[in-house]
Amino acid sequence: MKRSLQSSTIALLVVFQLPIVGWLVPGKSFGALLAGEGVFWAMTAVVLLYVAFVERRPLSSIGLRKPSWKSLAWGLPAAAVSVGGAVAFYTVIFPRFGVSFGNAAAGLSAVQSTPAWFQLLLITRAAVFEEIFYRGFAIERLSEITKSRGLAAVVSLAAFTYAHLGYWGWAALVVVAFQGAVLTGVYVLRRDLATTMIAHFASDAAAFLLL
Repeated sequence: MKRSLQSSTIALLVVFQLPIVGWLVPGKSFGALLAGEGVFWAMTAVVLLYVAFVERRPLSSIGLRKPSWKSLAWGLPAAAVSVGGAVAFYTVIFPRFGVSFGNAAAGLSAVQSTPAWFQLLLITRAAVFEEIFYRGFAIERLSEITKSRGLAAVVSLAAFTYAHLGYWGWAALVVVAFQGAVLTGVYVLRRDLATTMIAHFASDAAAFLLL
């Protein structure tokens, strides 16, 4: 990767880690939440356009390719591990150590109070944007820049986890980190965003729509 392209890639990674949605659409009204989702979809488009027209690479270079039966075969078990781990944290580990997760419960309740169609939009956007940005784009490009796939995976996981702090609170970051580690591990093994999108969508659906 050329140095100038490396610089622009790093800039994009840093800028999109900033709380852009909160700056552009402040507040927690339903209208603000809906507009915020629009901003996230716009950010998704920017990443894809950057890869296609600035880098001039195929989208497969960030793991975005046609799903196969293996995507489902890997994605659903990964979702089961993710959900199982979250349940263990919230029902066994946190209560045993007296850890409060009030912010996470409040955040989940706020999402569940919105219309079902919005919840579906939210979990779909999260699965698409977060997997494209944090797993595909971040891991692949940081691997090239740092020459270390392991380091790229750790940095992208840290960024993914930190991005959830503002809404879910500190205690929930442990769960986010665990679930992010599952998705990161699956992506490193498969390099297939369809797999991690399926896992991400299924685990979020279990939390938001079933609990």
